[in-house]
Amino acid sequence: MDLDAVRTFVTAADAGQFQEAAAELAVTQQAVSKRIAALERDLGVRLFTRTARGARLSIDGQAFLPHARELLRVAERARASVRPGHRPLRVDVLASRGAASGLMRAFHRAHPEIDLDVVWLLDIETAVAALRSGTIDASFRAVAMPGRPLPEDIESVRVLDEPLQLLTGPAHALAGARSVTVAQLAGHRIWMPGIVPGSEWAAYYDDLVAEFGLTIEATGPNFGSDALLDTVADTPALATFISERTRLVWPAGHDLRRIPVTDPTPVYPHSLLWHRDNPHPALAVLRAHLAATSAGHDTAGTWTPGWVTPR
Repeated sequence: MDLDAVRTFVTAADAGQFQEAAAELAVTQQAVSKRIAALERDLGVRLFTRTARGARLSIDGQAFLPHARELLRVAERARASVRPGHRPLRVDVLASRGAASGLMRAFHRAHPEIDLDVVWLLDIETAVAALRSGTIDASFRAVAMPGRPLPEDIESVRVLDEPLQLLTGPAHALAGARSVTVAQLAGHRIWMPGIVPGSEWAAYYDDLVAEFGLTIEATGPNFGSDALLDTVADTPALATFISERTRLVWPAGHDLRRIPVTDPTPVYPHSLLWHRDNPHPALAVLRAHLAATSAGHDTAGTWTPGWVTPR
């Protein structure tokens, strides 16, 4: 059903004359007549009775009018649901307890008037495809891993360098250290279950191993953070890397230790990705917020892979 014809019908019904309806709609009276006639053919009924004083609704027109008004209301709600600024800003943060989630919580505190829809997508290919299709507005990722540059229509800006820490149980050989150097980690088993081959974080840890001769094991299924913490707490031979801003809670009896890594400090680089033609006004607000609150990158004493974008 032609919504312009429905809108013309409602306007004419309210005005009582096709001429006044034409003036309100900024079209000719002939255009009003054609739209009404087309709608009548579509419905198979006469909607108006023409009189010397104008147009009067027929019985069928009176029956159709409330439904026509509802059609227009539904159409407006449908337009509003996708109008830039009238739908939530949808952002992929990869994981609920990670640094990107913390960045978005801070953004929400600073801009509570902006509606947000936070999602978790696993791999960068899925995130980029969602950005290009408009399913999401932004994504936090490490870019751009070797051999996999971002498409030309995807923009990125580096927003956070997050230091890695060593997490150990109380019986681990390094548990009592106030900090450890990367060199001291050589020979220790660092367990990182759940690293997905081909992902940006897999590329990150591959380069970390190659650069410093570390032993990172990604064996076994990923049963989640609770199982990881239980195993590290109970296994003196195992430690794991954890990002400084990752929010984890464990039983007091685990007595886990978060130990800073230095000389250099490996940092995980978080960038914000978005499609260059995305018109959502809140996206610009998010980018400005992150630009104002992010610290410097590639500071002295830190390490990131050579493929990480400096922007």
